[in-house]
Amino acid sequence: MSENAKSLFLRRRKRMRVHLRRAANNRPRLSVFRSSKHIYAQIIDDSAGRTVAAASTLDGGLRGSLRIGADRAAASAVGKLIAERAKAAGIERVVFDRGAYLFHGRVKALADAAREGGLDF
Repeated sequence: MSENAKSLFLRRRKRMRVHLRRAANNRPRLSVFRSSKHIYAQIIDDSAGRTVAAASTLDGGLRGSLRIGADRAAASAVGKLIAERAKAAGIERVVFDRGAYLFHGRVKALADAAREGGLDF
């Protein structure tokens, strides 16, 4: 990634987070990060500044059952797992932080699976 593309990516991510903090109404943030090999999700309480729940394709339970960590099936599995962990932590409503990624493909699959798992956003 060139330096200009990286700076544009970071600006887009910052702009999304500022918008989300205004609309959040003290709800925790479901943040998504995707790399070329894996996908990660965290539920972050911005008011306390801590991570409440996290899931990724690197988790022990998922790693053995997934063929590859960078496809829609893996993203769906992570979405279901983060929804389970959020419910265990007592969280039902979140605001979805897609970062600077477009809402399609793996990011959309994770969001849909988290909604099916019981998270409201």
